[in-house]
Amino acid sequence: MDDITTRAGQIGIALILMAVIALATVLTVRRSGRRHDGSARDVYLAGNGLNWLFIAGSITLTNLSTEQLVGMNGNQMLLLAWWELAGFVGLLILAFVFVPIYYRLRCTTVTQLLEQRYGGGNIRTLISGLFLAGNIFVYLPAALYSGALFLKFMLGVDWPLWYFAAPIAVIAALYTICGGLRSVAVMDTYAGIGVLAIAILVVYLAMAAIKFDFTGTPADRLTMIGAAHSPIPFHTLFTGMIFIQIFYWSTNQNITQKAMTAPNVGVAQRGILAAAAIRILIIPAIVVIPGVAAYKLFCSVHDAAYGRLVGLVLPRWLSGAFAAMMASAVIAHTASILNSSVALYAVDLHTKLVRPVQNHWRLSAIVSTLLTISSVILMHLFENAQSIINLLQKLNGLLSMPILSAFVVGLLFRGVSAGSSIVGVVWGVSLYALYTFALEPAGIVTMHYIDFMVVTLASSVLVALAASWVSTGRRPGWSRFSVLRAAPAA
Repeated sequence: MDDITTRAGQIGIALILMAVIALATVLTVRRSGRRHDGSARDVYLAGNGLNWLFIAGSITLTNLSTEQLVGMNGNQMLLLAWWELAGFVGLLILAFVFVPIYYRLRCTTVTQLLEQRYGGGNIRTLISGLFLAGNIFVYLPAALYSGALFLKFMLGVDWPLWYFAAPIAVIAALYTICGGLRSVAVMDTYAGIGVLAIAILVVYLAMAAIKFDFTGTPADRLTMIGAAHSPIPFHTLFTGMIFIQIFYWSTNQNITQKAMTAPNVGVAQRGILAAAAIRILIIPAIVVIPGVAAYKLFCSVHDAAYGRLVGLVLPRWLSGAFAAMMASAVIAHTASILNSSVALYAVDLHTKLVRPVQNHWRLSAIVSTLLTISSVILMHLFENAQSIINLLQKLNGLLSMPILSAFVVGLLFRGVSAGSSIVGVVWGVSLYALYTFALEPAGIVTMHYIDFMVVTLASSVLVALAASWVSTGRRPGWSRFSVLRAAPAA
């Protein structure tokens, strides 16, 4: 009876705090005084009315959700902190290289940059389709799965995962449908403050639980120098890791969309730099230290590590509050990806393949509903994953390097047609799929997946350039970088 009462109290606290975050979000959005006009920039870029704080909060929580807290801590080694430390560099590249370009060209989606550089829409349609496929089959269901898994272990209940995932997905859809990116970004920020505060407390309590002593923990759990077959071999920090960060932070619609919501470049850059500061000062500790502490307490428990640790070290009354913050984080993270997915479909695909959109709010409601249903159904694809974060990072190569090759060719070379770049992208997707599903499992190619991402990127660029040379008879030349001239930071 006591356990039932405790669980009811935890869930009650969680629901109350989630309602408080929702109310604060509604009041903040209403105080902005902005009128909805149903345009693409209104729904998907918050009418370019967000200040630097909400940009920083939205970027941080779009990235930091249970995939990171559960997945990285699930590796139970300090080495995984390199993903976050390298992300600092990726954010600097976004702030000072790509954001000025996006604002100069008044982009709503990152693919508009490709269309303008290549002078044709086919490349934009292809890349949007790839982004959308990644969101539908990987990012949305993975977010729901990891969030549901964390809540299940933290609360110590034996409920089916969809008991947690379905309500989270529905609430995320409501935020997207009713408030667009403006409400999502505000919620991101409020939930993010709570998540970071309690996650820092978890780090302290985890260290206290092991008496601030890692003695007896295997060396491979504590080293920052990755071996050849570790999740992050050390040499990859200077090769594939660089390109992964450029793709994720600078050309990935889910992230860059938040950076395009400011009234000008200067405000956007301040928000990105604030997110970069959070990235390097706070995030690395909260995504690896609890996992290593959990290894000392429980040995190897993989993705269950963070939930079990939180359930052990947090006081019962506070675990309900953390459940609320984490549920809100998953909701905000899911809503961000939903909004980005709708933007890609509406702006890049629906307008071109179906008809011009008359009201983006109405279309957003329809597409968000369909994606919410599919996400809950597809969530079970990840149930057999030993490490959700390692699986996601590996699957990223299917899209990240081929898509990045289109940006590299478009920005660094001139005289390359959209068709030639498409050939390079198709080559990259096919090559990495062959590696992931055939060559690497069979032991034919033993190269680490981060190294193979470099091979995929380089060969995709070369194939695109070769296809252009063959089709036009002219050798592609270096770009004069006219598109890279920064927009004024007014």
